Amino acid sequence: MSYLAYPDFDTEPHPLLRASTIVDLATGRIETRDYSDAPNPPLLHRKETFVTPNYPHYATFAHLTQQQVAMGLLDNSREIGTQLNWERRLAQQGIEIHNHALACPIQAAQKAKPNIQRHKAAISRITASKPVRLAVEAGLFPPDTTYFDYGCGHGADIDYIHRLGLSSAGWDPHFRPEIPHRAADVVNLGYVINVIEDTAERREALINAWGLAQKVMIVAAQVLIDDRTRGVIAYGDGIITSRNTFQKYYEQEELKAYIDQVLGVDAIPVALGIYFVFRDEAQAETFRAARFRSRATAPRIRLKVSKFEEYRDRLQPLMDFYTERGRLPTVEELGAETLAPLQDTFGSIKRAFTVVLQATDAGEWDAISDKRRNDLLVYLALSHFGKRPKFKDLSPTVQADIKALFGNYQQACTAADLMLMSLGRMALIEERCRQSPIGQQRPNSLWVHGSALDQLDPLLRLYEGCASRTLGRPEEATVVKFHVQKPQITYLEFPTFDKDPHPALKTSMVISLRDLHVRYRDYDQDNPPLLHQKDQTLAPDYPNYAKFAKLSQQEQKWGLLDDVKAIFDRHGWEKCLLDHGAELRGHRVVWRKDTKGEETK
Repeated sequence: MSYLAYPDFDTEPHPLLRASTIVDLATGRIETRDYSDAPNPPLLHRKETFVTPNYPHYATFAHLTQQQVAMGLLDNSREIGTQLNWERRLAQQGIEIHNHALACPIQAAQKAKPNIQRHKAAISRITASKPVRLAVEAGLFPPDTTYFDYGCGHGADIDYIHRLGLSSAGWDPHFRPEIPHRAADVVNLGYVINVIEDTAERREALINAWGLAQKVMIVAAQVLIDDRTRGVIAYGDGIITSRNTFQKYYEQEELKAYIDQVLGVDAIPVALGIYFVFRDEAQAETFRAARFRSRATAPRIRLKVSKFEEYRDRLQPLMDFYTERGRLPTVEELGAETLAPLQDTFGSIKRAFTVVLQATDAGEWDAISDKRRNDLLVYLALSHFGKRPKFKDLSPTVQADIKALFGNYQQACTAADLMLMSLGRMALIEERCRQSPIGQQRPNSLWVHGSALDQLDPLLRLYEGCASRTLGRPEEATVVKFHVQKPQITYLEFPTFDKDPHPALKTSMVISLRDLHVRYRDYDQDNPPLLHQKDQTLAPDYPNYAKFAKLSQQEQKWGLLDDVKAIFDRHGWEKCLLDHGAELRGHRVVWRKDTKGEETK
């Protein structure tokens, strides 16, 4: 047992070891060492790991560690365990540490308030920005929607919305100062608050933009830190770049907390650094519920029923609605134009659906209802993390869904809470992962392609939803890794998944569900990890699934997949192919030209 003395633990970001007392528990021998005059004493990193979260300085310590991890300062930790080695690492990166924060050296002449040129942060685009594109894809721009861009920069988003045939305008203090602020259905505050160095002005911009939004506001800010160490100066709560622009890099959870606190809302994450804020609570809840809706297709026609064949055009809207909602529509939901022919022909909606059941399998319709019931359970369970909406705040459609599928709102919420409580049992999570017919089974995880998430067991969908509900699912994420030993979700980016038979891992984003701490990692593209048997991550209805599966079968026959550890990365895989005299032509294994034979094994 060693007792280590760090007198400056609280005040120094990396305190030096001054003395140690070592007790040999077997012999009772005690040895003391004095490091006070040592030329190169050991020092401490990651101080937050030595204290509990309620320690007075825990947040300060943890923030410093997050900064250092993001910039790679703590990589190869064996090389930085002493004072001189650590100082050498900082000098190589051109970094100093002041008051538990990273900064580049600031010359005395620079200590005055800098002349920040915000307009230089505006990016010239030829197409829509990602936040606006996601809003369009989410259906937030129906006909006659008006759009206003608060801090529009060069105006690419204004032009994009205008090309959709909608009214659009924008204001920018540098590029379009003469345009008056105007209210609009959709207001975009895209990458504005992260370039304002004055915290009061930043808050004012957020409030002003929200005041213009009649239906929804898009808020986006930088959350990923790319190469912060080059030519930057610490200033306020952000940095000044070499171009004299300011950048505030938010943590994803920090950004949501900031928006929620300033506006008194519950912002909805849709991607990293991108949030939607709805004016109408019912519209917000409809959007949330839709995000957790799984795909469903109408049952096939199995029997030839004359009445069904004769009136199929009239019955089709009824079938489409049931497929979408898992229940029959109300008279109001069906609309007069559709309802009248049904009533004239069949007398009522229920009698019309009886004819549908005669031509199809009733069990398949029950399965659709179960799927929609599970969709609602996932949505309601995740609403427990925020302010769960009152029944009256839900849209009439969602209210009708709950009544039809659960009986009442209380029963639905009780069932959702019970499912949420079961997430605390990692053994149950592991059991559901191991029983999943979709996903690649690994020793400590299940890997599932993003396209197949909605087809997973409801508990696994809820497990992933705990991460994406608060932080947003990265748009670039190709595969989701479900950890089974600890509550953790990892989003993996394989940019060439569809075209490369063994796609390379580019980045990963790990989210701890205990504290929602996020860790990012970029992988060496000279020798990145590879994904093998990618068909296992997919559902069978994925395009080219059969081609991917055939390749995996072929590679197994060749023995290329026998040693998983040996083919973990690109170099290992290339060596394996060489050793087996094989090469890939698209998604097919063939003999190498310098080996005997040319035919496929």
